[in-house]
Amino acid sequence: MNELLVENEIGNRIFLLRGKEVMLDRDLAELYGVETKRVNEAVRNNQDKFLEDFYFELTDKEFEILRSKNPTAKFAKTRVNPKVFTEQGVYMLATVLKSKTASEVTVSIIRTFAKLRAFSKHYNALAKKIMELERKNDKQFKEIFKKLDNLVHDAQETDEKIMGFIKPENNV
Repeated sequence: MNELLVENEIGNRIFLLRGKEVMLDRDLAELYGVETKRVNEAVRNNQDKFLEDFYFELTDKEFEILRSKNPTAKFAKTRVNPKVFTEQGVYMLATVLKSKTASEVTVSIIRTFAKLRAFSKHYNALAKKIMELERKNDKQFKEIFKKLDNLVHDAQETDEKIMGFIKPENNV
């Protein structure tokens, strides 16, 4: 499979939840070529390797929001909410699954996470620069409006002083 296509497919499956970039267990299972229950079995059988910042189960509300944002997604009728894995959890999952496919796909996933981090840094720097420009422009516009206000005020005072020749109205 084309590496760019794989990274795009992976990038579309990474989302932000609880302030962390995560992937669903079912998406990882699909990418690894295994059933979702095998992914969850691997976690259950290696509980000591999956720390709380490596994965977590979605709450009912989070799962409902996920369903509403992905109406075309085929979420199986499960008794438990899906689990999501952070970048560290994805890496750990590949080590416990011990398949060539899992290792190869994990490399692409880790690269995609790294690209997202780099993009995020660039985006944040750009947003900061825009805010600085807005503040600078706000100051300049305040000065301009103040000067315009002074000009209007001066013009009103000048209008009150009649200058030039006055044509008498009743002298014909």
